Amino acid sequence: MNPATATRIAAAAGFLAVALGAFGAHALKDLLGHNGTAIIWDKAVFYHFIHAVMLFLLAERKPFPAFAWWSFLAGILIFSGSLYLLAMTNAHWLGAVTPVGGVSFLAGWAWLAVKSGGKN
Repeated sequence: MNPATATRIAAAAGFLAVALGAFGAHALKDLLGHNGTAIIWDKAVFYHFIHAVMLFLLAERKPFPAFAWWSFLAGILIFSGSLYLLAMTNAHWLGAVTPVGGVSFLAGWAWLAVKSGGKN
């Protein structure tokens, strides 16, 4: 992946984190309140946003830390995505999917801890 594409995807992820945060606070306020899942939505936005920033920071890094970058993107999609769906639908089985995304986040951070400054 080239840096420009990685940066664009990271920017889109950041944009989406802000948009979903606002959407949850306003348009979904009643639904999340009724489901009692506003805190779940907030947790999804929090992890989404932090890792969107990391995608952005890693996008221009030389050498490109592909494993960490893709791990964070997968974590956003799986961890935050499953929590967004859980918050809206109250389908508790989605909670079983969430840890897979958490492991993706952990893998990205572990890779950075071990390989930072080294080769991909």
